[in-house]
Amino acid sequence: MEVRQPEPEDISLEGSDQNQTSVLVFHFLGFGNIHSIQTPLFCGFLFVYVAIISGNLLIVFLVSFQKSLQSPMYFFLSHLSLCDVWCTTNIIPNMLKIILFGGGSISMTGCIIQFYLFGSLTTTQSFLLTVMSYDRYLAICYPLHYFSIMDFQRLLSLTTLSWLLGFLLTLIPSMLVSSLKFCGPSAINHFFCDLSPVLALSCSPKTSLIETVIIFSSIPVILFPFIFIIGTYLKILLTILKISSKRGRQKTFSTCSSHLIIVCTYYGTLIIVYMVPAKQHFSNVNKILSLLYIVVTPLFNPIIYSLRNKEIKTALWKIMSIKATGEVSI
Repeated sequence: MEVRQPEPEDISLEGSDQNQTSVLVFHFLGFGNIHSIQTPLFCGFLFVYVAIISGNLLIVFLVSFQKSLQSPMYFFLSHLSLCDVWCTTNIIPNMLKIILFGGGSISMTGCIIQFYLFGSLTTTQSFLLTVMSYDRYLAICYPLHYFSIMDFQRLLSLTTLSWLLGFLLTLIPSMLVSSLKFCGPSAINHFFCDLSPVLALSCSPKTSLIETVIIFSSIPVILFPFIFIIGTYLKILLTILKISSKRGRQKTFSTCSSHLIIVCTYYGTLIIVYMVPAKQHFSNVNKILSLLYIVVTPLFNPIIYSLRNKEIKTALWKIMSIKATGEVSI
């Protein structure tokens, strides 16, 4: 029987198809060679992750079960805390595994899912912070009309819209990234599936187009909310200057300034990472900036926005007192 040898064209086509579909698993390089500080780094991030989960879930619990915290401000804060919990859980456990074992891997499908969830939750958080700044603007600048403007219907609409926009607007970038071809290498120089390191591995000719689309789509998601928040806080600061009580002025100014620091850190890093072309990025700098909005911001959000508030402290003390009384009675 005569065996037909494949034509040269057949070989090249087969090789091309094989190369285009050869990368099914990505490998994370993580933080590089960190053997000397591997254990303390793992313990440090584990402690921070536990603190993030505990602090944010505490806020959700208190707002859900304490009638004294049933106000628009705390309702928005509880959703911000939920967003922080979900976002960090999407990335930090796998990051801990990468640190502990000196690397890790993820399937291409898993990588796209992680990218989509991260993008959706980051976008949702951006809109929630915008809504919260609007809420504070109304409460401080228009206190007499606050509850008539921020009624339950508007409260629910703004929150629902933030979540819906977050998950809908990220669909297009995620679909574009999922359409890329990866021919090798498969090593992601990061600790999660972020945009720039994933694009750097693609052999598809449309990476520049995708990068441009994502940069422009980041304008209404990152830049516009940031400008809006800065504008509302400027109005708030002008209103604070009119407060006759020096103590009240200092207290309100202290609260607003701490909010602005968190907001500027969060949006500033997002603007650098996602609105600056990837060619301008340095991998190590990119990892540090990512830690700011993945680890630092979720850690400080409950402290800055909630745990310093008198109402939160009172609600927490009330729950602890009830528990202590119950244990004594037993």
